[in-house]
Amino acid sequence: MIKKVVVSAAGQGTRMLELSKDKSKHLICIDEKPFLAYLMDNILLAGYTDILLVVGFKPELMEDFKQNYLNCTEKLGIDKSKIKIEIVNQHEILGPKAVAYGTACPIKCAKEFIGNENFLSLAGDNFYSVKDLKSMNIDDNFNYVAGCVNDHPERFGVLVKDGDDFLEKIIEKPKEFMGNLINISFYKFTPEIFDVVNKIEKSIRGEYEITDAISNLAKNKRVKIKKINDFWMDFGRPEDVEKMKEILKNNG
Repeated sequence: MIKKVVVSAAGQGTRMLELSKDKSKHLICIDEKPFLAYLMDNILLAGYTDILLVVGFKPELMEDFKQNYLNCTEKLGIDKSKIKIEIVNQHEILGPKAVAYGTACPIKCAKEFIGNENFLSLAGDNFYSVKDLKSMNIDDNFNYVAGCVNDHPERFGVLVKDGDDFLEKIIEKPKEFMGNLINISFYKFTPEIFDVVNKIEKSIRGEYEITDAISNLAKNKRVKIKKINDFWMDFGRPEDVEKMKEILKNNG
């Protein structure tokens, strides 16, 4: 059974404008509670007790968040002594943003925490349900990319299937319709991911992209697709604060 989760939370979130001026978007409050706390609640309620927060922007605020959050976990009915939350600073390990940045960087920072175990990786600025988090606890020898159906797949990375279960490739923002199952930055990895992320090069955007590593694994039929059926939200713009409140209201 998988217990470890890597949460990517290094960015500032400049699209949040004034809301993320003095803190990362993960710490923007919704009904007096940081967005990240709601995500952490669901991770713990789904049964994952070992969490690595990969941080970067104003890391001292993330340390404060961790201490405050641990003091509130009893409300979830979870014994604080059974929860392990570690923080690593991506920039201390890999260098400043100008040197190394991108969605693959948190994985590069996680090897010591993970060891030789299977684990989940997800975006700290995305919100996933307890049910969907549980559904990715697939402790086998394959890697998985979670996808959900979206009415506007052209805005995202589209998952192209190879047969019934396997991923063939991920096409970013396709100009032609390639399907409506999109990548939601939620993965289950085996330890083989660490070798792969260390071999990828910077993308055309100048970033280390986790999708490049996943595509390399997919060439050898090492990646399967797991469709989630509950809900997903990307918390990235000021209007998403109200959207998040609505999700919490409807799924509380």
